[in-house]
Amino acid sequence: MIFKCKNCGGNVIYDPDKEKMYCMHCDSVDSEETGTGPSPLLICSNCGGELHVEQFTSASRCPYCDNYIIFDERVQGQDRPKHILPFKIGREKTKKLLRDRFASCVFAPSDFLTDARLNAMEGMYVPFWMYDYDYRCSYDGEGSKVRVWLAGNREFTETSIYHIVRQMDVNFDKVPVDASDVMNDGTMDLMEPYNYKELQSFEEKYMSGFLAEKYNVNADAAEPRAIRKADKDAETLLTRSISGYTSLHCNNQDIGKDRRQSEFSLLPVWIYDYKFREQNYRFHINGQTGKIVGKVPTDKKRVFGYSLTVFGGVFYMMLMLKFILAIFLSL
Repeated sequence: MIFKCKNCGGNVIYDPDKEKMYCMHCDSVDSEETGTGPSPLLICSNCGGELHVEQFTSASRCPYCDNYIIFDERVQGQDRPKHILPFKIGREKTKKLLRDRFASCVFAPSDFLTDARLNAMEGMYVPFWMYDYDYRCSYDGEGSKVRVWLAGNREFTETSIYHIVRQMDVNFDKVPVDASDVMNDGTMDLMEPYNYKELQSFEEKYMSGFLAEKYNVNADAAEPRAIRKADKDAETLLTRSISGYTSLHCNNQDIGKDRRQSEFSLLPVWIYDYKFREQNYRFHINGQTGKIVGKVPTDKKRVFGYSLTVFGGVFYMMLMLKFILAIFLSL
């Protein structure tokens, strides 16, 4: 599937800044219509060029005509996402965020934040499973409160013991876990939090202009990571409900849960790949909030040049000081 402009025939993409479908060729807004029918895998339905796509790619860009293509058979049936969180931050704003964030990195390579490099950045919809859980938490234990006071020259200590019982129900909605074995799980966790209130029912048009994957890790295989997240949060909430005691002794704690549902969704991530001295550096930017995850490379030549400049400046100042001192002593 390709979205074509009904006015000029150009490729219409979703523009995060306008929050509308936009044709870059004639500046039309919401002028999209579906192109030449379903896109056969490995063939661009616009120019007929041969495509090289991975097994789980659901949206890509043709390297010959630059049209963004959505592979219909990979967004249908059980592979069809329930929700999508459309990009809120466009390419130009993402470039500015990167420049603002790393402007102080004086030892970064000189071309690290140039347009030539940043224009190669791609927006990608990463597959996620969203889990809903109902938790039942209980706690039984003893808590002590210690009170100390002075009366005259004597110090008194009073220790009170309390029997503590807590029963708490917690509902978790949309606990996210990425469903891609290509993406680093830890990095995808760092992309959080997203504002899930802005999730939309899935429509293919939001994918136009971006890359995308369908899930390659099923809901049951990905769930242990979601359970670890939800368990930790449930335990934290339970612990916070027991406060004000000097010490606690737990006799019994139980955290039970039921999974209400799991839904396949797509979340937006900008990806900037930078190669420096045969080493790859990848930066991930949350396509909704602008949160950045990545490590800046260091150019040792710039470090050396900076050191020489500083050393040269200090040496020059010392010579000047010596010269001034000599003049002063000769008077």
